[in-house]
Amino acid sequence: MRERSEGKTGGRGGDKDDRGPRGEGKDDERGGGRAFGRRKVCRYCADKNAKVDFKDQPALKYFVTERGKIIPRRISGNCAKHQRQVAKSIKQARGLALIPYLVLQG
Repeated sequence: MRERSEGKTGGRGGDKDDRGPRGEGKDDERGGGRAFGRRKVCRYCADKNAKVDFKDQPALKYFVTERGKIIPRRISGNCAKHQRQVAKSIKQARGLALIPYLVLQG
């Protein structure tokens, strides 16, 4: 069996006191803490007249990347209910060839 070295050179990290204070003064060095911008609002919840429709190609293209991937909720700002509807509509529009599955770069 191996011997454990109790010094600061061995082991896994040392004492908590050796690490320094957590989160104190480091934000100033990096230029501020985590910068959260304005919270994104679901465009379908904000505008009650807007409906998710698979025939509305310009609206669906906003939720698809150049490579054809569906943009996630945390990026698009959709609520869970409308993100499910958007994903379903995109898949339906792809099946009817209204929008491409992927865009070939070339």
